[in-house]
Amino acid sequence: MLENNPEMIDDLEPDRVTLTDEEGVEREFDIIGTLEMDGNSYFALVAVDGDEDEYIVLKAVEENGEEVLITIDDDDEFDKVADAFDNEMMEEFDLDGEGSEK
Repeated sequence: MLENNPEMIDDLEPDRVTLTDEEGVEREFDIIGTLEMDGNSYFALVAVDGDEDEYIVLKAVEENGEEVLITIDDDDEFDKVADAFDNEMMEEFDLDGEGSEK
């Protein structure tokens, strides 16, 4: 699965990437958010051919001189980043359903 292996970033257009897992399987993802936290870069991605209600969060690292996206193995780091993305998405897309009117 893509979530368990490092993926290379192949730019297709500004908001879309193709991720290639270690088994050579490629899938396209739209970048729906980026986040800088604690000196690291994180990406929220949704599969082009998948369920738009679910997104994955991957961490950008440099391997062998190339930028790759990897799964966040540390549960505390993942929870912190996922919470930050959830809060950002809730504000940006009003996912809490309350709207901006009071």
